[in-house]
Amino acid sequence: MKRKTTLSQLVPSESAVVLRVVGGGPVQRRIVDMGMVPGARITVQKFAPLGDPMEIKVKGFNLSLRKSEAAKIEVEVG
Repeated sequence: MKRKTTLSQLVPSESAVVLRVVGGGPVQRRIVDMGMVPGARITVQKFAPLGDPMEIKVKGFNLSLRKSEAAKIEVEVG
C-alpha cells in the first residue's frame, strides 16, 4: 500500500517518489534545481549524528538536505 508523506519523515534505506515541492522562493527553486522534480526516485542514505542534515540519493547523486528543506518535499512511499 502506498502512503504519502514528506521526505523528512523517511528513515534510512527507505525509498520514495517525489510528488511535488511545496513552498516558494529561492529554497524551492534550489531544491528543484538539485533534481527533486515530480517522478524522481529518492533513497534516504543516512542522518548526521544529531539527526540533521540527512543524506539522500537522487538521480545517482548523493545530496545533503536540512530536515526543514526535506519537509517541503512531498513523496509517495511504496
